[in-house]
Amino acid sequence: QVQLVESGGGLVQAGGSLRLSCAASGRTFSSYAMGWFRQAPGKEREFVAAINWRGGNMNYADSVKGRFTISRDNAKNTVYLQMNSLKPEDTAVYYCRTVVGLLPYWGQGTQVTVSS
Repeated sequence: QVQLVESGGGLVQAGGSLRLSCAASGRTFSSYAMGWFRQAPGKEREFVAAINWRGGNMNYADSVKGRFTISRDNAKNTVYLQMNSLKPEDTAVYYCRTVVGLLPYWGQGTQVTVSS
């Protein structure tokens, strides 16, 4: 089994920054990449960013390009999401996700609230 645990969420003012962490444990040896998603109340869960464990290739949603940076520490099986210039529209529960084989694994989510 694979477990993902997010941390680092909180309440910040618009223009502020937060750094989210996602620590993976269990049988992650076949995991190819890790991604961040977010979901606001009443909205669909949407893709935010992803990174490959091996090559470090990164992908971002257009809405966060230039503001968010995804990174990883392979030795710690941890992925980070540095969020700068936060906007109220970024308010959501942020989830990390990986895929092992054909099965997706999700963290429990961490709340990010950005006040105007």
